[in-house]
This record gives sequence, structure tokens and C-alpha cells, in this order.
Amino acid sequence: MNNIFSSQVPCPGGTVYTIRPGDTFFSLAARFNTTVQAIMNANPGVNPNNLQIGQQICIPVAPTPGECPGGFLYTIRAGDTFFSIARRFGITVNALIAANPNVDPDRLQIGQQICVPAPRPGPGFCPGGFIYTIRAGDTFFSLANRFNTTVQAIIDVNPGVDPNRLQIGQQICIPVPPPVECPNGTIYTIRAGDTLFALAQRFGTTVNAIILANPGIDPNSLQVGRRICIPVPQGNG
Repeated sequence: MNNIFSSQVPCPGGTVYTIRPGDTFFSLAARFNTTVQAIMNANPGVNPNNLQIGQQICIPVAPTPGECPGGFLYTIRAGDTFFSIARRFGITVNALIAANPNVDPDRLQIGQQICVPAPRPGPGFCPGGFIYTIRAGDTFFSLANRFNTTVQAIIDVNPGVDPNRLQIGQQICIPVPPPVECPNGTIYTIRAGDTLFALAQRFGTTVNAIILANPGIDPNSLQVGRRICIPVPQGNG
């Protein structure tokens, strides 16, 4: 299959856009205040009559500051980088750079708004965090305190959720890993270079025991900073 979903769409001074159902070069030209010919010139090799959903193309105009056509505005929080944001929303660093021509990726500031050129995440989207069901009395403030995060961080990962109108049973994303349960074991924070094999040797347990104690863990893709449970071998007191 041809790689129409290339992650390296060149688009200097323009906006990388992901095709959605119903899109045509004509409708995109009208939406972004450009011309069909300009879009064609910026996308040599792309057949306007055979656009594929998910295909990335170049729109040869930059978004107006404070706007994000074809995507959504995201507020920078502590620890964010273009790499981490791109990975979280399933796009490329180049796409972020193209959508934010006046933003220096090396000088991001907490509270700064950038354009993420991807569809706004829907319910159930919570990479790096966990889905939480609202209970009576919950507020973003109380949840931020309970899960050691911030109100702004919860707002950022729940676009479209009104913090003042939370409903019992409503599901939201909490942008931190779920609490680690580890009875009779040790909570350990993954560091650079760690492997389950090395941890098993260090703590006198087995790789399989660590995997069983951490459902959903990927032994081949440990994330630095993730907290896991190291089970104590039977017989150790």
C-alpha cells in the first residue's frame, strides 16, 4: 500500500491538515481562504479526486494566531514538549511545527496556547492517564488534589467538558497514570535504561511476576517516570 499517511508532509509557512469525510480541495480552499490551485501546487502527487480519510496534505496558508482550522487549541502545561504532544494526539512533530509557525518548540511556556492539527479527542481518549467516572461532590479542584495534578491539566485533556456542569456518571480523563496497587510489594518509578529483566534481578523476583502485578504493562516499552509494582517473592518477609 502506498504511504499516503506520510508523517513527513513538507509545508513551510502553511498548515498540515488531515483529510476528513466529505473534504474536497474546493471546500478546503473556501474554508482556509485560499485557492484550489494553491492547494494543488503545495501537494504535488496528490490526486484531488481520490482523497483518503486520514491522509495528510499541506494547506498553503498559516492559521491566524488564536485560531486552529482543522484542529483544536491546546494549552501548554508543565513538562510538555512538541514530541510528547505529538505522540499524545497521534500526529507528528513536523505537523505541530507547521501549524504553529511563530512558536519556538524549545521555548514553550506554561499557559501558552498552540494549535494541534488533529481532530479534537472524543470521550474515552486518555493516553498516559485513566478514565474516571464522576461521583457526587466531585469537582475538577477536588480531583486535581486527589490525583496530584492540576485543574488546568484536567481541563486540557477534557476539551468540551464544562467543569461547572459535571454530571454523576460522566466519564472524564485524569491526566496521570492510575494509582498503583501493590499490597506486600514495592512501588518503583521507572528510570532511563530500566528493563523488567534488570528489575527482576535487582529485586529478586521474576519478569513474569512483575508483568502479572502490572496488568497492561508493555515490557518492551517502559515509560520513564511510570510507577509500577515490584512483587515481593513468596517466602520473603
